[in-house]
Amino acid sequence: MKVTAKHQYWQITTLPHLFPVNCYLVLEKDGLTLIDTGILSHAKGIISLITKLKLPLKRILLTHGHGDHIGGLVALKEAFPEALLMVGSREKLLVETKEIYAFEAQKPLKGSYPDQFPVKIDQLLKDGDMVGSLLIMDTPGHTPGSISFFDERNGHLFVGDLFQTRGGAAICGEKRILFPFPAMGSWDLETSIASAEKLQLVDVTEIACGHGPVKSMSDFDLLRIIQRAKAQLTNKKD
Repeated sequence: MKVTAKHQYWQITTLPHLFPVNCYLVLEKDGLTLIDTGILSHAKGIISLITKLKLPLKRILLTHGHGDHIGGLVALKEAFPEALLMVGSREKLLVETKEIYAFEAQKPLKGSYPDQFPVKIDQLLKDGDMVGSLLIMDTPGHTPGSISFFDERNGHLFVGDLFQTRGGAAICGEKRILFPFPAMGSWDLETSIASAEKLQLVDVTEIACGHGPVKSMSDFDLLRIIQRAKAQLTNKKD
């Protein structure tokens, strides 16, 4: 496991050289917020880091319900039972029913979903909600219910699998030869592109995703990434 200390948060990565999976601990006035819980082997390292920091874990937020983002959830709730679990309302229903709404892209779901969330959900989140310093943004595409978290204090954006930086910066659903796995688990590229375009409305300084290193916006050419994904989408339709 690798821990990278950033400004007001920590990036926690398992299997950094093989299949990097990231979680993030965000520092708030009242304690810590954990974004995603990674795979099961993530949990021990996260618990150890929180214990070393000697700060209470107040909240666990999930970007989406795939197994590599909720694998450590049970162990973390057992270690920190007072921490509130918060999930996007669309993703909760998706996990429970596996149904696509009529107005959504009629594409098959991909990735590893549980039959239900393994622990009790304390709060459902929707677009525009605030949790501490974090603004909730609906960013579907990787899954129909994926959400991102924008830190209004500093412009840090935690996007789950909307983007990847492992194997090159890309929107989920765009195939990257050096690290194809996020694309293999993504639901709809066109929806992902629309979510990526929405992010141009906020003043992002850093992109923190589920797979790969954190990137400053000076190193993350969002417009070019969107254009490249659109070109791939056009080629698919042709």
